[in-house]
Formats: sequence, structure tokens, C-alpha cells
Amino acid sequence: MTDSAASPFITLPRDEWAALARSTPLPLTERDIARVRGLGDPIDLAEVDQIYRPLSRLLDLYSEAVGHLHDASSNFLGERASRTPYVIGVAGSVAVGKSTTARVLRELMARWPHSPHVELVTTDGFLLPNETLRKRGLLERKGFPESYDRRALHQFVAAVKSGEPVVEAPVYSHLTYDIVPGKVVSVRQPEVLIVEGLNVLQPAAPRTPGSASFAVSDFFDVSIYVDAKQSDVRRWYVDRFLTLRETAFSQPDSYFHSYSTLSDEEARERAGQIWDSINAPNLEKNIAPTRSRATIILGKGADHQVESVQLRKL
Repeated sequence: MTDSAASPFITLPRDEWAALARSTPLPLTERDIARVRGLGDPIDLAEVDQIYRPLSRLLDLYSEAVGHLHDASSNFLGERASRTPYVIGVAGSVAVGKSTTARVLRELMARWPHSPHVELVTTDGFLLPNETLRKRGLLERKGFPESYDRRALHQFVAAVKSGEPVVEAPVYSHLTYDIVPGKVVSVRQPEVLIVEGLNVLQPAAPRTPGSASFAVSDFFDVSIYVDAKQSDVRRWYVDRFLTLRETAFSQPDSYFHSYSTLSDEEARERAGQIWDSINAPNLEKNIAPTRSRATIILGKGADHQVESVQLRKL
């Protein structure tokens, strides 16, 4: 364990962190892993056992502690307000594996007795429709902070956190690369809500002096940043693009159907261009700078395995 007085984090190497799994008997099956594994992410049962099982237990302990604090506060104030959902944010680059992390945590945390009702919402649903992005000249900047309906995302998380009975979020289709008109996902007072997205740790936008300003992350109880070297994430992105060329892109109604006829060399070149012109600038300018705002940082190696876990000191 590394505990530098100059750092707000405690760093645990993979072997020390994995040892904690012995005290958290909460297994998933290979079928469970296959269902939640993201495209291009080779996560397996061993990785889940060694990394995500103890992580889910730690999050469960955090949530339980917040519940005790709520009870103590309610008793002190003489009120009977029900506890609001425990909200977890999951951030990181395109292709780093944050979606898999979020889905695995949802499966694991739903098996703990304190949080049988766990919901997962991705911020993709809060992207502005393509027509709006075109009008604003932002279609090539999809994924940048300005491409989202940040007010709607803020209102959604705030409503869930405040205990609203039913809160709706828009739905995004990765096949059509656009918001699905009229389709929503309903969140109904979960014990835990996981919010996954590129920019969920963005600080609040500057406002006029004297006016209140909140960030989505202000409503998080805990946040996780999935980290890796940019050179590794770029390679993962290109590999994923080649896989999509053979799968989703080959469907006639896919927004990227024209890419399905590219050769390997052409596909690699095109994927690299997209990464270098869109994803890398967004990562460097908007996503990576939020890393230090996270409560927990999962550091991945070149093989996609988590090599270290950093925990913010309490």
C-alpha cells in the first residue's frame, strides 16, 4: 500500500487489492460476465473476483455508512424523511471500459442485501439530437461537454437524488447514432443509481457572480474514474472499430454502415483519424482533467486488467 502524505489518495497494487476479495463472498458466473462485458473489453471472472467484487463491497459499506448518517440526522432533526438513493458516478475515456465497469458493479451491488434495487443510466441519452447538433455545428464534437443537454442531465440526477417516485431519462441508440424519439427509461426510487458517462465529473460551468452553480457530480455520493495510458486506449478504440465493422456497422440501418466495406488497413486508418481528431482532444481537454475529482481511480494496464486502485483518503 502506498500512502503519500502529499497525495489525497491511498494506492493499492493489484495483489493487495485482490486479497480483499477473500472477505467478500459474492460470486458472479461466467454467464453473468458474458452478459455485461463490453465490446473489446476482455474482462473475465478472475478480474471480477479480484477487482470488482471487493470494490462492490467497499461501495456497499460506503452506502451503508451514509444510511447510518441519514438515520442519525433524521433522529436529531426529529423528521421522518425517507432515505434518498445512493448515487455513483463512473467516468473515463471512450473505449477505456467504463461501461463494463458500471454494468459489473450493477450486477454485484444488486446482490448485496442493502441495495437489491440498482439502476444504471448512461449519459448518452442526454446527448443533443443529431439535428440539433448539426444546426449548432457540433456533430463532429459529439461527446464533448457542449454536445449534451446538461440542464436535462442535471435535473434528472437531482430529481432521483431528491427521491422523486419516477424520473425519466431519454434513450440513445448506438445503431442509429441518435436519440430515439419518444423512448425513455424510467427510474423508480432505486437504493443505488449508477450514472456512467464521459463527462460526469465535469465541474460546474461558470456563471454570473452571485448566482448558484451546481455540477452533476455534486449529487454523487461516490465517483469512479477508469484510467489507462492514452496510447493503450487508442489501440483499444481502433480494435473495437474493426470489430464493429464486422458487426453493428454491417447492419443496413447503422449510421456507420458505409464503414462496413472498409479493408483492415482502411478501417485502422479511419479509426485512428477519428480518435486523433475527436476522442483524443476531448480526453485531453475535458475528461482526463477530471480524474483528480474522483473518489476511486481504477488504473488499467495495456492488457485491460486493473493494475492498481486508488482510494481518496477519508
